Amino acid sequence: MSRSARGEEGQAAPLYITAVVGLLFLALLYFVFGKADIRRNEAQTAADSAALAAAMESRDALKGDFLDHILDADYLNDLLKGDPVRTANGCDEARRFAARNNALTDDTFSCVKLVDGRWGFTVELQSQKTVGKSALPGTENKRAKAHATAIVEPLCGLKPNEDVEAPQGGGEGSGEGDKKPSPGTIQCDGGKKWIIDPEHQDLLPDLSDLFRVRLAEH
Repeated sequence: MSRSARGEEGQAAPLYITAVVGLLFLALLYFVFGKADIRRNEAQTAADSAALAAAMESRDALKGDFLDHILDADYLNDLLKGDPVRTANGCDEARRFAARNNALTDDTFSCVKLVDGRWGFTVELQSQKTVGKSALPGTENKRAKAHATAIVEPLCGLKPNEDVEAPQGGGEGSGEGDKKPSPGTIQCDGGKKWIIDPEHQDLLPDLSDLFRVRLAEH
């Protein structure tokens, strides 16, 4: 082998080494960003499930009130419009779902009712797991953050019972033993309807028939 050939090989060796080191560094970066992306997905899943759990708990907790006021047309109108007199706080359920999905439930966890007129909750949280040690400094303590909002959306309305006459002033009121008439029919999207029958309250719809829970924009 000539001296010129050996010289060219010697000059090329550092370039090869630099290229290999560069490729290894890029591979490490892809690995780190891949782990970070996994943590973000985990945190988002936890936030989504926690927000949905809070909204569902708030909806389902109204079952007792719904049955107690099933013959009260004013109450039903407000409820079916998504504006109930009171709603339960579903944040305890949100916290349980966050923990179940590997999110922190310490003071970094937040669950609040919406105050913009919608019936729902916003959850903010961090992942339990960190990105882990890597070639990049600080990743061993880096946690993914995520937030999600879920709302309870009405699907139905009340069609009043036209056969019910308002009591006339000064007339004889109904006796305490008289049964209240049906306030009307609950009519929902898709053509579903339930006639409110005081004699058959066991045939009433479930709250999941009246409201859907879904993720929404923050």
